[in-house]
Amino acid sequence: MTAKLAYIKELKFFESLNDEQLETVGSFSNIIKYPKNSILYYENETFNKIFFLVHGLLKVYKIDKYDNEIFLYHIHANSLISELTTLDNNHIHCFSNAEFMEDSTILEVDFCELKKHFLSKNLLNNEFINEILLKTSQLHCVVNRELVFDATAKVAFMLSDDLKMFNSLKRQEVSFMLHIQPETLSRVLKKLKRSNIIEIDNTDISVLDTKALEAIYKGE
Repeated sequence: MTAKLAYIKELKFFESLNDEQLETVGSFSNIIKYPKNSILYYENETFNKIFFLVHGLLKVYKIDKYDNEIFLYHIHANSLISELTTLDNNHIHCFSNAEFMEDSTILEVDFCELKKHFLSKNLLNNEFINEILLKTSQLHCVVNRELVFDATAKVAFMLSDDLKMFNSLKRQEVSFMLHIQPETLSRVLKKLKRSNIIEIDNTDISVLDTKALEAIYKGE
């Protein structure tokens, strides 16, 4: 088995394919490694390839008119990266920027060839639909975080949705991502601790009451 085929087999997206079909995917794909802090693409770029994150972590963000970075969401390993809006067009338009948060491995797939050999034969269509629905769900979370949630709900949602990421970042980085002041983040964490919803051990946080945490951002 080639190294490329081994990487392709790691992706859940392709798990329904047999070895011959996986070899076909490999014939029009490339494996590329990126160092931490490098850029995969910028907003408004266009590609005829789609990208999968095999290993690593990617930050998706936009830049406002004042050159401020607006964090959208993270993409974790074993995920489709590309922001697909249709399967009819051979060109993939980038609606945001993507930066690697750690050393990462990417599978780059020729989209036209993928459609020719698989989508036109009703193979991998469900996988694409699921990925598009996942992207839609991520954008719903962004809307809630930016337009609906107050500071407490923002923190509660991140603790519930991605505790590992929360604990891996510095508090200032978390504040930046959630677009709240560091002092506000500190107050919210202390309030959650007093309510016995979380426990704080040095800088690591553990959740004691999952239902109470969810109730905060669900408005229950």
